[in-house]
Amino acid sequence: MPICIDNDLPVKKILEEENIFVMDADRAMSQDIRPLEVVVLNLMPLKEDTELQLLRSLANTPLQVNISFIRTDSYESKNVAKKHLDRFYTTFEEIKHRRFDGMIITGAPVEKLEFEEVEYWKELTEIMDWSDKNVTSTLHICWGAQAGLYYRYGVRKYDLPKKLSGIYPHFPIHKKTPLVRGFDDTFYVPQSRYTGVSKEDILANDKLEIVSESDETGPYLIIAEEGKNIFVTGHPEYDTMTLDQEYKRDMDKGINPDIPCNYYPDDNPECKPIKSWRCHANTLYFNWLNYYVYQITPYLL
Repeated sequence: MPICIDNDLPVKKILEEENIFVMDADRAMSQDIRPLEVVVLNLMPLKEDTELQLLRSLANTPLQVNISFIRTDSYESKNVAKKHLDRFYTTFEEIKHRRFDGMIITGAPVEKLEFEEVEYWKELTEIMDWSDKNVTSTLHICWGAQAGLYYRYGVRKYDLPKKLSGIYPHFPIHKKTPLVRGFDDTFYVPQSRYTGVSKEDILANDKLEIVSESDETGPYLIIAEEGKNIFVTGHPEYDTMTLDQEYKRDMDKGINPDIPCNYYPDDNPECKPIKSWRCHANTLYFNWLNYYVYQITPYLL
C-alpha cells in the first residue's frame, strides 16, 4: 500500500531508505481513486518512534491510505518537540467534523493508573464515542485496547505480578476469521505491559470474541461488533530494538527488570535481538485494512 503522508514528516526519509512505498501528496492527487482515510491517535510519549513503527506495517497492502495524526488537547507530551506536534498533528476538535474509514488508538505508559486518573481520560472517551458514528473500524493497541475494552464493554484490567516483557508465542483460535487469515499456527508478538485483561470477563460478554491468544500472555486479538472495534493487547508494531531500549531504560532507572523473554540470543542483553514478528504484524494490519475497513466502508464518507 502506498501510504500518503506529509512530505516533510521526518520518518518519511527513513521509510524510503527501507524501500517502503511512500506517496507524496502531489502524486496522490493525480490518481483517480478514493484513498482510505485513517486517523491515528498517538498516545505514546516517543511519537516519532511510534509513527515509524505503525507506518512500516500500514505500508504493506495495495490500498492507498491517507494518514492523519491527532494528539490529546488535554495533555501535551513532554517527550517530543512542540514544533513537531504543531506541524504534523491536529487535535480532536479540529477533526471531529470529519468521517474516517479507520482509526488507530495506540498504547500509553499509564497502565498503573486507574483509567479515570489519566489526565486525558475524558477526552479519550469523547473520541471513542465520536468514533462510533464517524469511523468504520477502530483498532485499539495495548493500553488503548484495555481502555477501549473497559469503557465500551466494562472489562477491567488487573495488575500482573511483574512486568510482562518479551516475545511470546500466540495462536489463532478461529482460523476462518478474516482478521487472522494467513496467520501461522504459531506466531510471535512483542508484549510490554504491567496489566492484563481476564479471558473469563471477555467470554462473559456476548459482544466480544477472542480470535487469538497465548498460553502465557492471555487474550491477544479480540473483536467486537463484527470488527467495528478490534483490540490488540500486544505491540506487533514494535521495532527490533524497542524492547531493548525499554529494558535498558528501566535498568538505568534502577527498576531491575527481568530480561525480556525469548528476545536476546542466549538471554544475553549484549547480543542483538532477532526479529521474529514482522511478517505477522504486516499481515495483521493488512487484514484489518482490507477486511474491516476497505471492504465495509462507504465510498462516500
